[in-house]
This record gives sequence, C-alpha cells and structure tokens, in this order.
Amino acid sequence: MSLTVPVGSDHQLARLLQIGIVLEEVVEARASKHARDSGADLTEDVRAMLDDAAAESADHRDRLEDLIEELDADTVAYEEIEALVEAQYESDEDFDGVLYDQLCNEETAYKFYDDLIEAIEASDVQFGIDRDRLLDTLAAIREEEAEGAEEVTELMEERR
Repeated sequence: MSLTVPVGSDHQLARLLQIGIVLEEVVEARASKHARDSGADLTEDVRAMLDDAAAESADHRDRLEDLIEELDADTVAYEEIEALVEAQYESDEDFDGVLYDQLCNEETAYKFYDDLIEAIEASDVQFGIDRDRLLDTLAAIREEEAEGAEEVTELMEERR
C-alpha cells in the first residue's frame, strides 16, 4: 500500500490508519522500554520526555482508533506490538542512543502523517467519514509529532 497515490477507498483508508496505529504502538513501546530499562543513565528531563512520548502515542492511537471505528475495521492489540518490540528490538541503552532513537521515531511518525494527509487531499473519493474531521485529526497528530521532534532535538543540543 503506497502513500504516493491518492487514497482510493474506505478499505485503503482504514488500512493506512491501522498502519498509523501500529506506528504509534511501536513508538509507545520503545519510549516505555527506554524509560523503564535505562535506569540511572537518564536525566529526569529525558525520562519525562519519554513518558510524555509514550502517553502522546497512546492518545494518538485512541484518536486513530476512533476514526477507524467509523469505517468499521479492526485494529491490532497493543500487547501484540509490545511483545514483538520486546522480542525483536534491542534498544541502545546509553543516553545518546535513547535520544537518537526517539528522534527517529518522532520523525518517522511525522513523515507518515504528512504523506497520509497529502494522499487523502489528492483523493476525490467520498469516504465513509467526514473528510474535514479526518484531516483535522491527522494534522493535529502530525503537529504533535513535529513538536516531539523539536523537544528531542533541544534535549540533544543541551547535552552538547
């Protein structure tokens, strides 16, 4: 499924929103794992940023699930994603590795939402969900991802 072409159906839109949910679940699981497993290596401001990132991702997931609910599609359970991340993802536990990982997560999410918004705006399909509400929700999430990337960048600059 590509974001280089306009979204062509409710089914495709639901799948793309589900990809957003999985992305948010991975970000949430990684941030939680870093905050939990990095111990005393993290400063309080970095730990707070990770906690905020996990909470924000959970909120984004809820907002995306609300959109999908209107399209009558199922989502992937968070516990399944968390277990996959735990089994497959070896996090870098040092301070810089945690920040670089979080920055990558924020930037990846921002790019996904930016591309999704562009693909929806390029579409002339009448979706089973209000287009303005859909785009407003995605734009708000994209802006929060941009703010998250800025926060991580500021923490990295403070460390220099």
